[in-house]
Amino acid sequence: MAKDDYFVVAYRILVYLYACVKSGVKPAEEVLSPEKLDITPQYWLYVMEHLQSDGYITDIYFGRLLGGIPTVKIHDLQITPKGIEFLQENSTMGKAKEFLKTLKEIIPGL
Repeated sequence: MAKDDYFVVAYRILVYLYACVKSGVKPAEEVLSPEKLDITPQYWLYVMEHLQSDGYITDIYFGRLLGGIPTVKIHDLQITPKGIEFLQENSTMGKAKEFLKTLKEIIPGL
């Protein structure tokens, strides 16, 4: 696995959101930024769109401005119970967790 593998990036996002839910704090958008995750903005958009369409996160809205420029509005981004289950039960997520443990980079920005 690589640091920019879909499941590694998704794991980092979901584990951060789960930690926020458990501690009762609002996620900091800058912690989940493409720069902090070390991925391109286009790839970040792809990951976030799929995490939402798969039902793992809520309250992020995607649109397009005139000219097709993508826009993102994060209202109150949260992990869903389905996202928590995916985080804990999916074998590929387990591999991402083990990969990141060796890098000590599970939660972005920490």
